[in-house]
Amino acid sequence: MRRLPVWLPPALLTLAVTLTGLGSAQLWRDELATWSAATRSPGDLARLAGTIDAATGPYYLLMHLWTSVFGDSTIALRVPAVLAMTVAAGLLAVLGAQLVGRRGGLFAGLLFAVLPGTSRYGQEARPYALATMLAVLATLLLVTALSRPSWARWAGYAAAVAALGLIHLIALTLLAAHALVVLIAWWRGPASAGIATPAQPDVERNRRVWRWLVAVLPVALLAGPLLVKARTQQSRQLNWVHLARLDDLTALPGGVAQSSVVGGLLVGVAALGAARLGRRALLPVSAVLLPVLLLFAAGTVVPLWVPRYLVFVVPFACLLAGAALAAVAAPAALVVVVLAGLLGLPDQDALRRTHEWPRSAPVDYAGAARVIADGQRPGDAVVYSPRHSWLFLDLGIEYHLSDPPRDVLVTEDEVRRGDLWAAECPQPAQCLAGTTRVWLVVSGRHAEPLAAVSGAKGDALRTDFTVTQVWQRPGLTVALLTSRPGR
Repeated sequence: MRRLPVWLPPALLTLAVTLTGLGSAQLWRDELATWSAATRSPGDLARLAGTIDAATGPYYLLMHLWTSVFGDSTIALRVPAVLAMTVAAGLLAVLGAQLVGRRGGLFAGLLFAVLPGTSRYGQEARPYALATMLAVLATLLLVTALSRPSWARWAGYAAAVAALGLIHLIALTLLAAHALVVLIAWWRGPASAGIATPAQPDVERNRRVWRWLVAVLPVALLAGPLLVKARTQQSRQLNWVHLARLDDLTALPGGVAQSSVVGGLLVGVAALGAARLGRRALLPVSAVLLPVLLLFAAGTVVPLWVPRYLVFVVPFACLLAGAALAAVAAPAALVVVVLAGLLGLPDQDALRRTHEWPRSAPVDYAGAARVIADGQRPGDAVVYSPRHSWLFLDLGIEYHLSDPPRDVLVTEDEVRRGDLWAAECPQPAQCLAGTTRVWLVVSGRHAEPLAAVSGAKGDALRTDFTVTQVWQRPGLTVALLTSRPGR
């Protein structure tokens, strides 16, 4: 009887897991940014990239093309991530089969499929799943090019690496691991780098470094300008990130696996696999450690350390773990995979309720939008506080309302500004003149929502309006304001 392809079980399991509850959690703040960008024209996206989000610009363009065909529902926005994680699992199994054997590749893919982090980033309209897929694809193509060199294989590798850089600049730290493997394969032969290959003449070995350098040239040409532009936007894009500390390293496994206990289990089994593989562990170990150490080192100087930026290293940790599982009987290996799945169930359930972190602090944009929709009248206005917040209160409400109230304080919306935030009226009292009913949406829980609005906006609202009714929703407060008599 013909065996199933090694990639099929992990791919099917990943597809099943990531599709489960795909639309259960609301779009969270980062996904709202994706929706806002993806629904703009290419010209508007170019202006956005010039203002704040150049690093994510290629992903937004890809999502613009996707939503123009499939729409912008929660499920439609997340399906590309589902597909990317599914392909990543299958490619991981193939890569594992080449590096550590068929059983090792199979168990690596299965373990990857049940991680809560695979579901978390496979159900998110952000670029991390695509970066994970491209990282595995590029590594697989590198192994193929080193073991059976040809210009076609190196061209495929070049394309994958270029796409990886365009989708996620931080993922280019993976090239440090690739460079190490290429240099060792040139210096001592592919076998010393853990790559099986037929005997080749020395002249072919000497060509590897040059072919690799040529292959990474396109990513330098494409991602280089993107990196320079993104660097100028760092103060706006990453103003919420702190400098990295040593304890951030210990928290990383739980962050990328989206479960501390599952992350710890993965690290432990991966360490056993690395010890078992010996020199064959060079590629997966360096693909995990070098990106982590490079980003950590950079993050101690500039604010760059965000655990989810390193999700693309998780498949390589799973590959090492798969090598350890391949050394035991199949039933015992499956027990470990099932155990990882069971230990992650609480986190799997939680992330399908909310993508916010911490998960105990969800933001119910849909609930707030329903309050407004149920009581809205013609001529109503809406005011958000704060406006310039990473919570994107306006986007969250607008996404869930087909006909939102007039955003009365906006003088230039985010699309025309080429930004993620709209510009507000510098003299709120004048912009509010003539308005009789205002829906006020405030972040957090407030018994007196008007008191939570600062600055001239708060002064104008408190002077001219009174609170008629207040609704509390997780993470948000909605209040209906009516104009004072005689105003």
